[in-house]
Amino acid sequence: MKRIDAYILKTFLKTFFFSLFLFALIAVAIDASEKAEDFIRSGLSTPEVIRQYYYGFVPHIISLLFPVFVLISVVFFTSRLALRSEFVAMLSTGMSLRRILVPYWMGGVILALILGLSNHFVIPRANKIRTDFEHRYIDMGNMQTGSYRYINNLHLRIDSFTYAGMRSYDTSAQSGTGFFLERVQGNQMVYNLRSETIAWDTATSDWRLDNAIERRINGLQEEVNMLGTYHVRLGYRPVDINTDEYKKDKLGTRSLNRLIRQEKRRGSEGVNALQFERYRRDAYAVSVIVMTLIAGILASRKIRGGSGFHLALAFVIGVGFIVIDKFSMVFSVKGNFPPLIAAWLPTFLFGLLAWGLYQRSPR
Repeated sequence: MKRIDAYILKTFLKTFFFSLFLFALIAVAIDASEKAEDFIRSGLSTPEVIRQYYYGFVPHIISLLFPVFVLISVVFFTSRLALRSEFVAMLSTGMSLRRILVPYWMGGVILALILGLSNHFVIPRANKIRTDFEHRYIDMGNMQTGSYRYINNLHLRIDSFTYAGMRSYDTSAQSGTGFFLERVQGNQMVYNLRSETIAWDTATSDWRLDNAIERRINGLQEEVNMLGTYHVRLGYRPVDINTDEYKKDKLGTRSLNRLIRQEKRRGSEGVNALQFERYRRDAYAVSVIVMTLIAGILASRKIRGGSGFHLALAFVIGVGFIVIDKFSMVFSVKGNFPPLIAAWLPTFLFGLLAWGLYQRSPR
C-alpha cells in the first residue's frame, strides 16, 4: 500500500465512522423524544432503557441506512479532495482512475465485511432486543406489534396430504379450541381427527387432545374411535405458530435457513418473505462496495457546484436505492417476484450505474 492509498483509506474510514457516530446520536435523540412518555410509563431507569432497548435500536437503524451513509461519507471527503485539485494532480502524474479507486475498493470491502457479518450475527440479536422491548413497554401487545395473543381460524399444513387447524388459539397459554386434522387422497378424505381442546404438553413435547374423536374413512365405510386423551405430533411447536412478523428479523442466518427449509416442506405462503430476508443480508453488504465506487467516481470530478451539488446528488441516489429496495421487497413478498432476484436487483442496478459513471469519467 502506497502513501496515497493509506491517506485516502484513512480519510474514508475516519469520515464514515465519524458520520455514523453523529447520526447515531441524532437518531437516539429523536427516538428518545418520541418515546419519552413510554419510557416513563415503563418504570425503568435510564441505564435499563439503554440496555433493554437502545442496545438493539442503534445497530438496527445503522444497518438500515448503512449503504447510504457510505455513499454520503465518500462523496463528502472525495469532493473536498477534488476541490483542492488533488485528483487533477494524481491524474496528471499518469495515475489512472482505476488505480486511484484501489483504496476505495479496499475501504468498501472492509465495510461490506463488517455489515455482512453484522447482518448474519449481530443485527438479529439487536432486533430481538428492540422488538421485545417495544412489544412489552411501548405497543403493549396491540395490533401494531405484528404479534397477537389470540388467533382465530388458524390453519396449518402438515404435509402434502394432511391439514390441521383450530377455531381459536391462545399464544400465551399455548392452547386452542376446535381442533381438527384431515388427511386426503385425491379428492377424498380418508382420515379425520377432532378435539374440542388442544394444548402443548411440555413434558412430552407434543400436543395433547382432550375427548378426541378419530374417523377412518374407506369409501362408504367409516370407522369411529373415541380416543379420550390423545397425543399427536404436528411438526409445529408453539413458537412456530406465534404470528410474529418480526421473526425473520430476529433469527440468525443459521436459524433462518432452518426455518426456510421447514416452511418449504409445509408449503407455507410466507416463504418468499423469509427467502428475501436471507438473500438481502448478503446483497445489502455487497451494495456497500457499489455505493463506495459510485461516490468515488461521482465526486472525483471538480465541478462548479462543488460539494453541495455532489451531496445533493448522493442524497438522490441514496433515496433511489432505498425506494427500489422497498419496491423489490413488496413485489417479492406480496407477489410472485423471485426473492433472489428481488434482493439483488437494487445492487445490480446501481452496479450498472457505477459502471456507466466509470466509463464516462476521465481516465
